[in-house]
Amino acid sequence: MFSHIDNNNQPTMVDVADKTATERTAHASARVFLPNEIHAAIASDTQGHESPIGDIHTSKGPVFQTAIVAGTMAAKRTHELIPFCHPLGLESCKISIVIDGADALIECKVRVHHKTGVEMEALTGATVAALTVYDMCKALSHDMVIGDIRLLSKTGGKSDYRADMPATG
Repeated sequence: MFSHIDNNNQPTMVDVADKTATERTAHASARVFLPNEIHAAIASDTQGHESPIGDIHTSKGPVFQTAIVAGTMAAKRTHELIPFCHPLGLESCKISIVIDGADALIECKVRVHHKTGVEMEALTGATVAALTVYDMCKALSHDMVIGDIRLLSKTGGKSDYRADMPATG
């Protein structure tokens, strides 16, 4: 039986009242394939901006820094986007963006002490950060591809999980 379907075959939120609150973590990633036009913008940011992650500055502002803020906001509001997610007061949400070959690799790590896991929050944070990169760079090229959105690990709850393949290629 699926956890979000009740005995009458109706969708429902999982009751976590009897679960024990433990530390829960999740680590998710997403990739944005960046075409040559965007790589050229990273290499030749003529506006003189400095960023530890090789940020792109478009007319909308610093792309990766904005994506980090957007991903963090989305992770904190996952329960407003995914119908049966419990509202969680995240204790930590860290998003990193690095250039990995032709891709921007986005990783989101989330932590909370609660009765339910934070996998959806980590996945949402990574995904919205990727969407923000796309939105802010679409004036440079529409040939970006968002993909490889996945959970890399989770701890806490009934079981831990670690993906077989690392996030970086």
